[in-house]
Amino acid sequence: MKLDHIDHKILKHLQENARITNADLADKVGLSPTPCLRRLRRLENDGIIKGYHTEVNREALGVNVTVIILVKLEREDDKTLREFENAIKDREEVMECYLVTGKFDYFIRVLIPTLSAYEAFLSETILRMPNIATVESSFTLREVTRKIVMPLPKPLGMR
Repeated sequence: MKLDHIDHKILKHLQENARITNADLADKVGLSPTPCLRRLRRLENDGIIKGYHTEVNREALGVNVTVIILVKLEREDDKTLREFENAIKDREEVMECYLVTGKFDYFIRVLIPTLSAYEAFLSETILRMPNIATVESSFTLREVTRKIVMPLPKPLGMR
């Protein structure tokens, strides 16, 4: 699907405020409400917009520990990768998990309330999985920057 500059404006404004009304969104992108809503529905139906989410203040809820986990598997065949991914993806503590290149196979970001909760997660989950060769954990000290607005590639004809 080709996106034009209006589609890009819609996506930018929705990333900044997913609760914006259609009337306000239409005003910001220079359309009347009906064509704006039509474009919005097309972006949803085409899978460009995957969903709408609420950002929660994790510290206010006592989820104060962010851990970056690097995992190296003993083998890197499809079956081993699939088994690891199936075991890790549904854990609520796991916010992100990426198969990566380099020294390790997976980069995992975990949010957890306490260090003892992390110890339990590590020993009862990660270290009990088959084919784990190495696990390295790093605890974040502070968040320097975190963006929620994804940079969008410029549409053709706009540079």
